[in-house]
Amino acid sequence: MNFRNALVATTALCAASAVSAADLEVTHWWTSGGEAAAVAEFAKAFNETEGNNWVDGAIAGGGGVARGVIVSRILGGDPMHATQLNHGRQAEELVEAGLMLDLTDIAEEGGWRDIVHPVSLLDSCTVDGKVYCVPVNIHSWQWLWLSHKAYADAGVDVPSNWDEFVSSAPALEAAGKVPLAMGQQSWQSSGAFGVMLVALGGPELWTKVYAEKDADAAASAEMAAVFEAAAAARELSAGSNVSDWNLATAMVINGEAGGQIMGDWAQGEFAVAEQVAGEDYTCLPGLGVNEIISTGGDAFYFPKQDDPEVEAAQKELAKLLLSKEVQVNFNLKKGSLPVRGDVDLAAANDCMKKGLEILASGNILPDGNQVLSADTTGQLEDLMVEFWNDTSITAEDAHKRYADIIASAD
Repeated sequence: MNFRNALVATTALCAASAVSAADLEVTHWWTSGGEAAAVAEFAKAFNETEGNNWVDGAIAGGGGVARGVIVSRILGGDPMHATQLNHGRQAEELVEAGLMLDLTDIAEEGGWRDIVHPVSLLDSCTVDGKVYCVPVNIHSWQWLWLSHKAYADAGVDVPSNWDEFVSSAPALEAAGKVPLAMGQQSWQSSGAFGVMLVALGGPELWTKVYAEKDADAAASAEMAAVFEAAAAARELSAGSNVSDWNLATAMVINGEAGGQIMGDWAQGEFAVAEQVAGEDYTCLPGLGVNEIISTGGDAFYFPKQDDPEVEAAQKELAKLLLSKEVQVNFNLKKGSLPVRGDVDLAAANDCMKKGLEILASGNILPDGNQVLSADTTGQLEDLMVEFWNDTSITAEDAHKRYADIIASAD
């Protein structure tokens, strides 16, 4: 994996002085308004425990940049005490290298296998029967967020599905709106394409391509149709000249754009803006076509330390992250679903309730990070950001390159 571009971001993080046993440096990439409000709940809870102190190590630039910094520090012998990553295969090599703390003892003591739902989240933290991370939320990419203001200004009804969304685009453009807000980072392009694959190609096609690495399915006519739809969506986002995902979300919040394909973490931005689901914005799981959620999300890993007191504090934080109160407080602000199925979410908004209903129905898929290696994910992201930002690349050309990546995927 090539992290050279990310290494420049390590300077501030590596300047930390020696810490006491209960001071834990925690790295993460939660820097938007909604994300910062959510992670503050973790810090507050940890700081309220006796003698402990959360030393915040937020890394700007998104997950791609942050993961490079995180891995480089761990491999370079300057590990943080705890770090956010996505549960799945991102930390696979670090675990296999013996660089991550084994949490099996506290997982068994806390009955994590009985309280984490779906249990596949815990399985994604497990290597050779041992638990190495704490899943803290369920994040799903499978959402289309729609601005009521944009549609009111355009004089058309808020769409209820993807076809209606596409049909409404001319009216939005006539009103000076961007139909589809899209940031320029590779993970956004790849994520949006994945949502379109599930919604328009169907969950079975997604499973064949991503989970089973079926080269024939990747090269199929059904997949070609998804690429044609993505090419059309590319045209709808042509006026979206922002980079970061939360700036694209702000376009929806401000009524400058009709909609955005983005994960449920966008809810945190709507909350900070004091917008109300069902009144100011609408959320369509599965683009209103296939109501399904992917069970990806965030987890915390704890790089090994040569200090028993620090290790004790790491395990104390690990336990805290799965406590009922912390799960509720964090996820209500993050816009994600809790990994515990036994917590009270009476304060959840309409969109979160939709997600909870879909989760309860069992209409779920794993996240791409759980079935694809980091290398394959990186190749797909590189292709998608190129395709989305270079209209000279046809849907047919992109489809062929995509099928070649899947054919050699691990």
